[in-house]
Amino acid sequence: MSKPPQIQAIKGMNDILPPESARWEWLEAVVRRVMAQHAYRNARTPIMELTQLFTRGLGEVTDIVEKEMYSFQDRQDKHGDADHLSLRPEGTAGLVRAVTEHKLLYDGGKRLYYLGPMFRRERPQRGRYRQFHQIGAEALGFGGPEVDAEMILLAVALWRALGIKNWRLELNSLGQPDERRAHRAALIAYFQQHESQLDEDARRRLHSNPLRILDTKNPAMQALAEAAPQLIDHLGEASLQHLAAVQGILRANGVEWRVNPRLVRGLDYYNLTVFEFITDSLGAQGTICGGGRYDYLIEQIGGKPAPAVGWAMGVERVLELLKEEGVAPPEPAPDAYAVIPDAAALPQAMRCLQALRAEGVAVQMHASTGAEGMGSMKSQFKRADASGARFALVFGADELAAGEVTLKALRDGAGAQQRLPLAEPAHWAASLKSTD
Repeated sequence: MSKPPQIQAIKGMNDILPPESARWEWLEAVVRRVMAQHAYRNARTPIMELTQLFTRGLGEVTDIVEKEMYSFQDRQDKHGDADHLSLRPEGTAGLVRAVTEHKLLYDGGKRLYYLGPMFRRERPQRGRYRQFHQIGAEALGFGGPEVDAEMILLAVALWRALGIKNWRLELNSLGQPDERRAHRAALIAYFQQHESQLDEDARRRLHSNPLRILDTKNPAMQALAEAAPQLIDHLGEASLQHLAAVQGILRANGVEWRVNPRLVRGLDYYNLTVFEFITDSLGAQGTICGGGRYDYLIEQIGGKPAPAVGWAMGVERVLELLKEEGVAPPEPAPDAYAVIPDAAALPQAMRCLQALRAEGVAVQMHASTGAEGMGSMKSQFKRADASGARFALVFGADELAAGEVTLKALRDGAGAQQRLPLAEPAHWAASLKSTD
């Protein structure tokens, strides 16, 4: 009988396995700590939503909706009806849907964060995959510029906690709808005068979403986009004051920025403040975090009007940046490794190990590989050293006969070898715990 072909992961969707998964866990732990310091609480939404949520919320004339979403029709119900569903391509729309559906803003604004997988059918490349992961923060129900600044400072706090230094901040304001409409008319008139220089995407978007032409990645159109009318010239006093207030708070906190009039973001729901954190260490995939204010999205998807602001960062890109900057998260290691020369000692040894674990000690037990039994003391100590543990706990025949276990230091500075009472692990458990 022939061997069946091996099944492999889908292109652009990656397994995250040890030791790499430890870097993800460390990053997520830092995120949770920083979010808690800023009083942001965790929210978890489904990875699948009605397609309508994204077409209405993100805008039908966006690359995500037009080209990248994984969408399909669900199975028909008994009435012959079937929903159109999509794997979430980003996190904000689903979170806003959840906040609206469950009326979370009934008693005031909420600060929330999420982390999890998103899906876009893109060409896989470094830091960009078809299943990718985002960390996002959203402040809903707050309209003041101080919350825009808080959002940016939250991201800065994360960079500092992670040890990332190679980043810069770009800011812009997209104003309010009437200001954008005036700018839109000016853009259409400008690009119509240069229609022969527009590529296919730009021509298609000329009347539906001309602002997105400014975000073109086509080198042949860069000069044309640079010379286009700028939105900031169409902003009224209130929008300019909002941007100035954000800048004032950033300045007071020692955060530098650059105003980029071409910064429009890729989604239709933004207004007023938009921003991106950019690095030069990852080539073309330089944006590691981006967001802005979206005061009309909640109403757009059927909720009661309420202001909001948020950002999302790409986990894969942040981890790549950590590598580039030489930031090495701590390697996970057990506090102790149990060396068990004879399988007959397993009942007593495992009872001791369970008691230590109940006290918060991380212990790795040596286990047999099958026919070879428990293996020699030499091979077990070799594995103990490779585990990274600070101590070995030796459950030898002499030790067990005396009702004891030998504690042997495996690392410099861990102390001298000693015998400990086997029946009282809770009394000495604390001495095994790592102080890191």
